[in-house]
Amino acid sequence: MASIHSARSTDLKKDDVVTTENIDPAIDYARNVGAKIVNPLAGISRDRLRRKVDAFCESWGFQEKREIFQKGALAAQNPTTFEDFPELTDEDKHHIRRETTHRWHLPKDLYFAIAICSLGSAIQGWDNTGANGANLSFPQEFGIEDNTWLVGVINSAPALFGLASAWAADPVNNYLGRRGAIFATGLFCIFPVLAQGFAQNWEGLLICRMFMGFGMGIKISTIPVYSAEISPASIRGGMVTSFQLWVAFGIFIGQCTNLIFFRIGRLAWRFQLAAAFAPAIPIVICVWFCVESPRWLLKKQRYQEAYKAFCRIRNSEVIAARELYYAHCQISEEHNAFAGISLGRRMLELFTVPRLRRATVASATVVIAQQFSGINIVAFYSSTIFAEAGYNDKECLLVSMGFGLIMFVFAIPAVYTMDTFGRRNLLLTTFPNMAWCLLAAGFCFLINESVGARVPLIALFVFLFTALYGPGMGPLPSIYFSEAFPLSHREIGAALTICINNAVGSTLVLSFPSLLKKITPTGAFAFYAGLNMLAFVLIFFLVPETMQRTLEELDFIFGVPTRRHIAYQLRTWLPWWVKRYVFWRKDAKLDPLYQLEGVSSMRTGSV
Repeated sequence: MASIHSARSTDLKKDDVVTTENIDPAIDYARNVGAKIVNPLAGISRDRLRRKVDAFCESWGFQEKREIFQKGALAAQNPTTFEDFPELTDEDKHHIRRETTHRWHLPKDLYFAIAICSLGSAIQGWDNTGANGANLSFPQEFGIEDNTWLVGVINSAPALFGLASAWAADPVNNYLGRRGAIFATGLFCIFPVLAQGFAQNWEGLLICRMFMGFGMGIKISTIPVYSAEISPASIRGGMVTSFQLWVAFGIFIGQCTNLIFFRIGRLAWRFQLAAAFAPAIPIVICVWFCVESPRWLLKKQRYQEAYKAFCRIRNSEVIAARELYYAHCQISEEHNAFAGISLGRRMLELFTVPRLRRATVASATVVIAQQFSGINIVAFYSSTIFAEAGYNDKECLLVSMGFGLIMFVFAIPAVYTMDTFGRRNLLLTTFPNMAWCLLAAGFCFLINESVGARVPLIALFVFLFTALYGPGMGPLPSIYFSEAFPLSHREIGAALTICINNAVGSTLVLSFPSLLKKITPTGAFAFYAGLNMLAFVLIFFLVPETMQRTLEELDFIFGVPTRRHIAYQLRTWLPWWVKRYVFWRKDAKLDPLYQLEGVSSMRTGSV
């Protein structure tokens, strides 16, 4: 029997994995022209499946769990007809059935891990709003209030330095694991954040914020990946949404903190920036009580630990065995198709391997669209924007607090809608509406300052924009890049996406003070309204739906050629939409893009 600790991927026995001989040879990850989503266990005879499971159990030390893995393999092979198999007991069927009827009824260990780790994202939101309030005073203390570019550099320093640190996510996750990476980055979210309050000049403040960026660059890519890897496919979107939910919560608490420290006077900015360390304390303490990602453990050939981890976060041992064996089969295929030799080779494959390139393009499109939405500009500069509109400092902070509250409240529905309405549909619905809200807010700046309704109207349209952002664009980037890449390239793919996000975000945040000064608030809002519509077009053509598919099944989604995807949107989906929602023809029928073979039909989006 092979040792589960010393086994290497090259030592895998042929009989304990399911190979591509069981899959239609016309289908491959690189060019899935037929848009088929295939269960790798489909079509295998019962006896052959039993032999493969026996070999798997012998190879990885699961002899005592042989019967459980036989049941799990049957459930994985037949996700829609499991009720017909006498091998599964009534209790087994009860737990599998409840995955559909009671999707959110899951062990407390899963919710504990999601809650603790997603709390780390609150630091990101809190810092954004801490800088928002601090912008009213720290430039004056350091004598740089007229140097808009320098103020922009200081504000965007975490994102700028995150460009470099995001690439460290792959080796850090590889050596420390998901929990270790979250712990290490938590330390960078405590000490540099506190140090900001003691900065004696703008150079010291800039250095502190750069070190914050080192931790945040790795954290932002690790936490969503961790959340996606431990969550069931049916509610993965809602679970990973907790990342953005806590970002929004951090924004709201940051705005409250700004108001609390507002009356301190010229020292207020120190407390406003330093207070953001608080959420990191429970993370570095409690993260070690969370379960390690079972998929990371599978990647490290630590199958026994992976099974124990699955048992902690699933409702029965059969479900845990089913997920482990199904993931094992798909990961074996991923290894054959995508495994790079080195970090540099895997980076190169993100652009040279078609399946990986499509995931890279789609993930990059989503994060660029988030920056194009203008939300980070509002988060960093809402106080500045409302000061331009004529509010005093206290009124600016009050209105900004309303912005934070609305973002938090309207992020809550995304927990449900992300896995029902779909990722792509939410984006296509909200972006045009966000565009006209920004345009309306910009035109309101043209109203004469003597008109009392001027500022309330600006605030109204900014709040409407925020309400639309919360359930749509808000949680999407962290969800999308955490699920788009196969396990072999997940960390490096997430790192690249974060780098693109930080590069575009830094550029926009850095340039906004000067942009606001040169083209006025009306021009700035109109500019971002145009970027929203550009993002809408890019999403329509380049971003496929990933709702309710397992992380392994997404290999087939991103195997569909981009040309095939675009052709479907133009020739099938768009004509159907016009018939259904322009001419209100209820008989209009939409032919789905993806053809399911041996997988559950309840877990798919048609587009």
